[in-house]
Amino acid sequence: MVRRHNNQLPENLPQLQNLIKRDSVSYHEEFLQQYQHFQNTIEVFQLSPEQPNKTLDDLVMFMAQVAQCYPTELQNFPQQIIDLLRRHNTVLDNNMRMTFCRALILLRNKNLLAPTDLLELFFQLLRCQDKSLRTFLENHIVTDIKNLNAKHKNAKLNTTLQNFMFTMLKDTNTRAAKMSVDIMIELYKKNVWNDAKTVNVIATGCFSKITKVMVASLKFFLGKDPEEKDSDESDSENEVDPKEVMMANKVNKKTRKREKKLSKVKKLASKAYKKKSAAPVFNFSAIHLVHDPQGMAEKLFKQLESTNKRFEVKLMTLDVISRLIGLHNLFLFNYYPYIQRFMQPHQREVTRILQFVAQASHELVPPDVIEPVLKTLANNFITERNSSDVMAIGLNAVKEICARCPLAMDEDLLQDLAQYKSYRDRSVMMAARSLIQLFRNLRPDLLHKKDRGRPTEASEEIENIRYGKINAKDYVPGAEVLLEDNKEEFEINSESDSDDEQWINVEHSDDDVEESSDENEEEGIEDEEEQEEGEEATEESGVKENGKEINKKGRKVLKAKKKSENLEIKKDLAQKVTLDRILTDEDFKRIDTANIRKQMQGPKKGLKRKVEEIPTTQLSDLVKLSDIENIYKKRKHDKQTRIESVKKGQEDREKFGYKDGRMNEHCSKTNREKRKKKNFQMIRHKVKGKVKRSFKDKQIALRNHLLKLKKMK
Repeated sequence: MVRRHNNQLPENLPQLQNLIKRDSVSYHEEFLQQYQHFQNTIEVFQLSPEQPNKTLDDLVMFMAQVAQCYPTELQNFPQQIIDLLRRHNTVLDNNMRMTFCRALILLRNKNLLAPTDLLELFFQLLRCQDKSLRTFLENHIVTDIKNLNAKHKNAKLNTTLQNFMFTMLKDTNTRAAKMSVDIMIELYKKNVWNDAKTVNVIATGCFSKITKVMVASLKFFLGKDPEEKDSDESDSENEVDPKEVMMANKVNKKTRKREKKLSKVKKLASKAYKKKSAAPVFNFSAIHLVHDPQGMAEKLFKQLESTNKRFEVKLMTLDVISRLIGLHNLFLFNYYPYIQRFMQPHQREVTRILQFVAQASHELVPPDVIEPVLKTLANNFITERNSSDVMAIGLNAVKEICARCPLAMDEDLLQDLAQYKSYRDRSVMMAARSLIQLFRNLRPDLLHKKDRGRPTEASEEIENIRYGKINAKDYVPGAEVLLEDNKEEFEINSESDSDDEQWINVEHSDDDVEESSDENEEEGIEDEEEQEEGEEATEESGVKENGKEINKKGRKVLKAKKKSENLEIKKDLAQKVTLDRILTDEDFKRIDTANIRKQMQGPKKGLKRKVEEIPTTQLSDLVKLSDIENIYKKRKHDKQTRIESVKKGQEDREKFGYKDGRMNEHCSKTNREKRKKKNFQMIRHKVKGKVKRSFKDKQIALRNHLLKLKKMK
């Protein structure tokens, strides 16, 4: 009779494993037999560890599967496997090494092995020349650390592992150092190790002599966290209601000027709503958690000057340095002359280099440091010997730099660049006009008078920018609009110390009334040139006050003094409203509506309100490359794109050609309608008769007709 070997327990380990898990006490003797066999196999295996041993593989996995059933007998089993891997990790067969690691992971999942012992061993195994093993170990390390910190942060374990990884970064083995950086980056992205210590450990990798480690660390600081999705994009409560602004247009006479003004108000309201409903723009990247950004930037720049790495690596280093300078407002004056050498139109990745210059600009950099950069841009890019795209990119770069450091621009250079507003190419023209619009809101005094645009309430309230000045407000700008009863009267609370506080009206002086009437006359002037001529004529004629003639200079001083007084009054009103009441959503809506209207209306003395911030000066932390490459021109499309555009335009459109005008589509058609669908050969003889005959054919036809009549007689 033939023996069935698959039922013999000593030889069938899977069956024995199943039985032991069901009843470990009954099969204790069989287990001891296999355990003794395992010990003997290990002694034989250590004589030649480089040779694969299938029997040992099976026994190791068997012991790992039943380890929880016999904890006393297998107490030293995990340490035996760890010792084998530490002693022979580089000479073991790949399959044998993978089996030992799987067995240890199985023991770790059963809490029969401490996590620190296993993770330190796996970090040492990263030196092995086995890519599949390194990937497997990396995934397990990340998953295990994530599970350990799932319910709560294990600070003690995390500190131990972070210190160990810090030593691994300095390892001479390239693979081990690179894998440790990748693990820390992956744990940071999974929000497991997202603390400052991890970030600063990775920051040391930027100075590693191993290129792969340095590049991985630099890419980590260049990455961004995914932006938060807007949870409520259609929130109509935050929308700026333009009805109050448009009410005057409904009752007044319809003119072309009022229609243009109304369309501008609608655009401003739509833009304000979109900006308010969008998620806040802030980059929560790891670069904010660096302990010593100034020291890191200086070390990176010193390393950049002496390196001979590839150009791509230099670009990444320049990018990280520019982000450090811009986000932390650092001073690294040697950075700007260094990057100035690469600011040429033919330079590779020149748009990214211009992006780095803009990112490294901030309001605390001395203007004389940034000024040579602007002149280099003007000389190398914004000249007519270059193409229109190069000129537009140069103007966009100047705009981004000046938006962050407006004091770097001087009057002569700005007025020269403003001349491109009427350039023949649209891309250059739009770039120059965007630069003019920026300085209208920042430093309009640098622009020529005709480029400052029509004066508005917002432009009248622009304060002079000074180096190092911080414009901090202790009130809600524009809150004085809540006290507005009529367009020329405010009701404010009495400032007296009496117990019965009453409301009083603020009366305007004769000067204010005279100025408001002058402003109303100026609002009627549609053309800017006519407005300038009117102002010059007024200035030449002079003004008389208290019987004394005031010249042009004295009139300007008087207007500036009155302007400052009015601004102080509005500031006091806004402070009083902010302190005396709790502002509601409706109050903020009124403030936003008034600010929008203020950007369109001319200045009115006594009714002006401050804007919290000009929209064009609200900058993000980082410069977008699309802002530098923003070229206004119609791009050429390929054939497939043109076909799709044509088909999209034909949707929901009536078909061209013959339209059947019958009231009943089932009734018959006329012969003329049927003739349109007939074959041409069927109506060829009729079409031929309609062709215009020549003079000779007419003569022949007339002769034949006359001969026919003669014969009939």
